Amino acid sequence: MASHRSLEVDFFRGVVLIVIVLDHISGSMLSHLTLHAYAYCDAAEVFVFLGGYATAAAYTALAQRAGPAKAAQRFVIRAWEIYRAYLLTVGLILGFGLVVRAVNIATPTLDYTGVPALLAHPLTTLLNLLSLRTQPYLSSVLPMYMCFALAAPLTVPLARRAPLAALLASLLIWLAAIPLATLLPAADAQGWGFNPFAWQLMFMFGMLCRLQPLSPEFLASITARRLTYIAWVIVVCCAAIKLLLETTPEAGHYKQNLAGFRVLSFVALAWLAAQAVRSGWINRIARTLPQLVTVGQHGLACFVSGALISMLADTLLRTIAPTHDGVLISRSTLAFLEGLSVDCGVIVLMLSAAALFAGRKRARSAQPRPLASLTRAAYVPVKRG
Repeated sequence: MASHRSLEVDFFRGVVLIVIVLDHISGSMLSHLTLHAYAYCDAAEVFVFLGGYATAAAYTALAQRAGPAKAAQRFVIRAWEIYRAYLLTVGLILGFGLVVRAVNIATPTLDYTGVPALLAHPLTTLLNLLSLRTQPYLSSVLPMYMCFALAAPLTVPLARRAPLAALLASLLIWLAAIPLATLLPAADAQGWGFNPFAWQLMFMFGMLCRLQPLSPEFLASITARRLTYIAWVIVVCCAAIKLLLETTPEAGHYKQNLAGFRVLSFVALAWLAAQAVRSGWINRIARTLPQLVTVGQHGLACFVSGALISMLADTLLRTIAPTHDGVLISRSTLAFLEGLSVDCGVIVLMLSAAALFAGRKRARSAQPRPLASLTRAAYVPVKRG
């Protein structure tokens, strides 16, 4: 329900959804300013953390209003909705790849779509996609979210009643995440793009922050101020290492399995963000940028749209700019302007998609209910006698 939504959470989620799209565009200029450029975490950690926060808020509100059974039923339905969104994303990715191949555009993006495997082994590839054994480009976060939705009837009540036990269990699962990942269905040895046994820790952090908020007294204490200083030191050190000392990109398995240094980097940033929320800055910014809030309010639909938008933008930039082995090599002013122009176009498309989804939702809610339901609602039994 709208009354249970957090303006700040929707704002952060809207920003993150757009950043995810920009970060998956090879020639993006704005991606050089996003989180991964100066921290050992990126938009994925923020997105999953906010997902845990929103899940805890939605589950508890529904459980209080309609009971735990109805809340559990709703999250099973939510898992099915996420699976359908995954299938839609996969369909869009495959369709895009087939179009790119048909018009003979040479781009490495084609390999990410799974089209070569589909054409070589159509039945096997389709079965792998349906069973989550193969999860192409940008779709891999959705199966993980489906797992979290199915687990919500267990994890949310546990985090509410016994937060320390929930955190300890989450930490133990995170520590055993790599061997546990072998239990997941996967068509290749690399496994899922996001190991849910690892990333559940970030989801649990979000749930605990919603269900077990720190008291105003603690946030105003000397201990909290010291934690803020420590967080600043961590953030500055991470930025210095990333910007000045790091020469090779981070190995993919560190993100796939949520390495400890990524958790530390995120926690420091999250603490500083929480201070900004507490001071009211984020609320004021969100109220001046309601379009970003709208993106966050339609997260699943905007994520699916963003997958297609990012592929379009990436292919466009790779087509118009010189490349070598799939990496843009032109650093001229023209390349900068091309990348920035595409970035601006991506942002406009994401905001427009969110506005479209919001308009459709308002139109559906404004439609009159069916006559039968109106009759049932208006019916009042009359005593005889």
